[in-house]
Amino acid sequence: MDLDGTDGVDEVVRGRVPRPGGFDDVVVAISGGVVSDVRAALADDPEPAGILLPGLVDIHNHGGGGASFHSTSAEEIAVAAGVHHAAGTTTLLASTVTDAPERLLEVVAALATAAEDSLIAGIHLEGPFLEHSCRGAHDPDLLLAPDAGLTRELVAAARGHLRVMTLAAELPGAVEVAEVLAEAGAVVALGHTAATAAQARTFLDGPGSLVTHLFNGMPPAHHRDPGPVLGSLGAAGVGSACVELIADGVHLADETVRSVMSMVPGSVVLVTDAMAAAGMADGDYQLGPLSVEVRSGVARVADGTGSGPIAGGTSRLIDQVRRHAAAGIDLALLMRAASLRPASVVGLDAGRLEPGVRADLVVTDESLQPTRVMRGGEWLTAHPGLVS
Repeated sequence: MDLDGTDGVDEVVRGRVPRPGGFDDVVVAISGGVVSDVRAALADDPEPAGILLPGLVDIHNHGGGGASFHSTSAEEIAVAAGVHHAAGTTTLLASTVTDAPERLLEVVAALATAAEDSLIAGIHLEGPFLEHSCRGAHDPDLLLAPDAGLTRELVAAARGHLRVMTLAAELPGAVEVAEVLAEAGAVVALGHTAATAAQARTFLDGPGSLVTHLFNGMPPAHHRDPGPVLGSLGAAGVGSACVELIADGVHLADETVRSVMSMVPGSVVLVTDAMAAAGMADGDYQLGPLSVEVRSGVARVADGTGSGPIAGGTSRLIDQVRRHAAAGIDLALLMRAASLRPASVVGLDAGRLEPGVRADLVVTDESLQPTRVMRGGEWLTAHPGLVS
């Protein structure tokens, strides 16, 4: 193929693509918004633009740039999506939070429209079928017992765009809800749960295939009471499930991230759990029906003490990749967890620089700060209000 801009090639980008232990110098050709060719660079090719990454994929994201996905406003949903797109997360699921059923149905319908407009790749329902004692930043008054009928209504409102639902496996009715989700083609995720290790393993060997933010929203592991943490790691270790990690230095210690990635390297999915303050300055925000205060970049439910439960994240996915690459984790491994693995676990054709895949790519400098982002073959502009 001729890569000089003729023969239908719209764009040519050369860069250093991470591979285990190093980089490959490659040229990517884009035609009609799709990657048309990827090959080793030659001496007469354009100068390398920098480090070249596939577009990142975030499957657990509540918002950013001051806007929330838990909204019926098309404008607000577009702002939240655009902020993450411009920071290199070119594919994302919009996550909801626990709310009254009638409100939740309205939000899901609005998100379905956003998916039809290609702003998001689908919907993640986090709640309302969560364990009360592990609720985190979910309104305790709005939590419900698993209800197959309500789940069917939510599936219908999503119009084929429901990708994931988080569920506490030990609650009565959870199995029936999981069956409805499976029929709809949605991934069943174990989360906000106090399940025993045996319950978690059984759930993840059956209907479940994903663990919502491992460690967070569940009791800590103990050597005589392993609980959902070790049950989930056991399932991940045999390939039955993937585990989400919020690797932002707030939700998890960096050494926890390193340890899990060394134990189950092929089963880790990096997520942000981002809320409206992602990329923004400290201040007061909303997470669904709850008020949230962000101080020193940490979001907590506003309770008048400044020590309420952590209420989502404020990072972008590239921030987590950069943080852990600087700490010595192999960039190729991090990118698998931030692109290919999350895409594959929810059935999305994304997160890869390969012919035939939508042309989503991120060009960064040597410190992994994005310099240019392409989504669907179009270069994006930065959001003016973002904090770098």
